[in-house]
Amino acid sequence: MSEQIMGKSLDRWVHEFPLLNDIMDYKEVTWFNTNHVDFHQAVADVGLSTDDIDDAADRLKRFAPLIKELFPETKQTEGIIESPLVAVPDQQEKLAARYGMNLPGQLWAKLDSELPISGSIKARGGIYEVLKHAEDLAIHAGFLTYEDDYRKLASKEVRAFFNDHKIAVGSTGNLGLSIGIMSAALGFSVGVHMSADARQWKKDKLRAHGVHVYEYQDAYSVAVAAGRKESASDPKAYFVDDENSPTLFLGYAVAARRLAGQLRAYDVRVDESNPLFVYLPCGVGGSPGGVAFGLKTVFGDNVRCIFVEPTHCPSMLLGVYTGLNNDVSVHDFGIDNVTAADGLACGRPSKFAGKAMQRSIDGFCTVDDDELFRIAANLHDSTDIDIEPSSAAGFVCPWRVLKDEQYREATGLSDAAMAHGTHLVWITGGSMVPRDEMAAYIAQGERLLN
Repeated sequence: MSEQIMGKSLDRWVHEFPLLNDIMDYKEVTWFNTNHVDFHQAVADVGLSTDDIDDAADRLKRFAPLIKELFPETKQTEGIIESPLVAVPDQQEKLAARYGMNLPGQLWAKLDSELPISGSIKARGGIYEVLKHAEDLAIHAGFLTYEDDYRKLASKEVRAFFNDHKIAVGSTGNLGLSIGIMSAALGFSVGVHMSADARQWKKDKLRAHGVHVYEYQDAYSVAVAAGRKESASDPKAYFVDDENSPTLFLGYAVAARRLAGQLRAYDVRVDESNPLFVYLPCGVGGSPGGVAFGLKTVFGDNVRCIFVEPTHCPSMLLGVYTGLNNDVSVHDFGIDNVTAADGLACGRPSKFAGKAMQRSIDGFCTVDDDELFRIAANLHDSTDIDIEPSSAAGFVCPWRVLKDEQYREATGLSDAAMAHGTHLVWITGGSMVPRDEMAAYIAQGERLLN
């Protein structure tokens, strides 16, 4: 831990931000953003607009025929990469018993764990950024126009052209999967720099797709720095910067348009009398930030976006709470960044997403690793849905909202509004976890429950 953090002593920081005591003690905390403002005021922080989201959605539509051809698992959705939305009333009942309080309204889960190709939320932003880069290269080289059938990018000539270009990324695991699999499918030479948190099966899967995997016995930021360095000296190399990418951010934002359609299909209303709460597991912050931005453009302040982090890696909470954003790392405050939630093990928050969303995020929850395993086991038992520990994070938070009367009173959340509210937990990954590893997760959760 630094004796001085951004020019101030630790004692001074704790005096000014008392919640730091519990954060540094790895206690579970809930903080509702005191800097939150109406979205029409905060949207200027982002520097992007609904037109940018429309552009991203159109690009994904143009690529859909090619995606359907390269990945047969997307044929039933005509090459659109999307996940189911499901109600989980049995999980709601189990958690109500566990937390000693019935949750009014309905509990739903957005199963990005079942997204095709890479099985996590990163299949949104990660794949989108690769596709945009491929489109830019192909158009500039004269292989493609916006009016073309994008399946022509699968030709031998274009694949040879892409193979002469490199894509690199640093990752704790899931982003690396999405970048690596899609880049390799298009023919790019691709290198994924994996931090110590990354699971072995993810490295093995990438190598099976012909991806160059570089392993580090260090934290996420070291892997990112290595990927950035690899690309810096090569004019034909492209680095996907998870810490500072508006392109990734927009890929995630498209999810909001899709979700709005799913909610309408189930006649789930979202307005002042029917609030929507969305709980988003957060690592570096790009994926929850992008989804939250998209949701705010659709639903305004009738959607409350709450980010969820492990107690051992609350990097985005630290950045927004202290106002330091990406100038702070959890290590600055003596927090070890060691968590079973490997997809959330990012010690420093995104430079872009943190500053873009600092006044739009409604709140933060942190969750202990043991509770992640318990919740994953509960979900398995109640719904037969299997998820990795990081994906379980959001399920604890509806009860945190319910218990915080001060927050609900300050934001006009009446008992009637809560009774008509919708709580949506974003499940960020899990379907591609090997069966034996998933069984171990569930078994650990069952042991902790008992």
